[in-house]
Amino acid sequence: MSEKLTEKYLQIIGGKPLRGEVNISGAKNSALKIVGAALMLGNGKCVIKNIPHLSDMSVMAEIVQILGGEITLDDRTIEMDCSNLSSNYVPLTLANKLRASIVCLGSLLARFKEVKIAMPGGCNIGARKIDLHLKGLKALGAKITEEHGFIHAKADRLIGTKIYLDIPSNGATENIMLAATMAEGETIIENAAQDPEIVDLANFLNKMGCDIRGAGTSNIHIQGKTLADLHSVEHFCIPDRIEAATYLIAGAMTDGEVTAKNVIEEDLQSLLSKLEDAGVKVQIFPTGEMIDGRELVDIKVSREGERLQATDITTVWYPGFSTDIQPIFSTMLAIAEGASVVKENIYDSRFQHADELKKMTANVDINAKLAVFKGVKGLKSASVEGKDLRSAAALVVAALAAEGTSEVRGLKHLDRGYEDLEAKFIKLGATIKRVSVAENLTLSRDNSTVVENL
Repeated sequence: MSEKLTEKYLQIIGGKPLRGEVNISGAKNSALKIVGAALMLGNGKCVIKNIPHLSDMSVMAEIVQILGGEITLDDRTIEMDCSNLSSNYVPLTLANKLRASIVCLGSLLARFKEVKIAMPGGCNIGARKIDLHLKGLKALGAKITEEHGFIHAKADRLIGTKIYLDIPSNGATENIMLAATMAEGETIIENAAQDPEIVDLANFLNKMGCDIRGAGTSNIHIQGKTLADLHSVEHFCIPDRIEAATYLIAGAMTDGEVTAKNVIEEDLQSLLSKLEDAGVKVQIFPTGEMIDGRELVDIKVSREGERLQATDITTVWYPGFSTDIQPIFSTMLAIAEGASVVKENIYDSRFQHADELKKMTANVDINAKLAVFKGVKGLKSASVEGKDLRSAAALVVAALAAEGTSEVRGLKHLDRGYEDLEAKFIKLGATIKRVSVAENLTLSRDNSTVVENL
């Protein structure tokens, strides 16, 4: 059977308000980095809980195994034993599937003082340079060569130092922090990324025996340890703030009432503020549960008026408005009353959903990193395709709000970041089904429908 016939897509009948509660999975961008960091532990085991079932997690597990580590996933708990790693080489076949594979650079350099890794892959959302990663590692004493798509880093010794980042890059902060955990003396990262996932990674490393202070602020201090100082660790990953945002925005866009359960309010503050600006009622309900001293809450959203209201957003580094949430939020603005201006400051190609939204009658003009959404009263169904993870999610949300039956393609991207997406939306009352072109062709023939262009 041809690849085109076996292609899967989502068939979504829109126009129904979503109502109910949704359990939010563990954070993809936290779990991936923590698994990569666990490669450093040469004596003991890591137990990592609240792991989401995603294709990206499967790739990271393959990387652990090809390096010689043992890893098992039972329910949502990963157990790892990397005591007998036999390699410090991450091949192209795996690295090019996963942007987060780059975190292995810092962890393997810390442990072995040498690593060779292929340039990472992931979503095509514009330039995602790793120059700051390499600048930081060089400052710690690593000699780095780049050739034929590979990075080779080697150091006789890693020496703590002060490193200033030109921009608060998540990946650079993570890699420098990992390498510095076993550098001699103290390392200070200035203008560090402050994201919740950075804090979660630091909490994991500290439980493992590292000494990291200031994670979550712009200055992170790392006191170097040795391999012998590290020990077995058990950790529970934070909830996925981007997944939570997706379901909350979908609830507001469909004029429904959706509750995201067990999330951290502070991690979503910029989103919640902008939802209120757009005419969304936000209610917070404490659960009494905590993760590493941070309170978990349930967040419920519903519309305050008949229509959503236009509002402007500008993406910036955390704690500002997230670039990952922007495509989904700006999709909601496509039906908000008035004109909204969206400025994307992080990635060059974060408006890949815009042309697809136009097929659904959205009125949007793009000029480089600036978009103007002139709200229409409602979207119409169409066949659309997500070109990256968040644009695919945005189009799913658009299809749920649109009149009629839509087809959303690009599921290979969607499956990288959303666990049980269809099941969770169905629980909220959505009509959504994953089908293949071949299945649809069979149904069409059964109904005596002529299908063209297959």
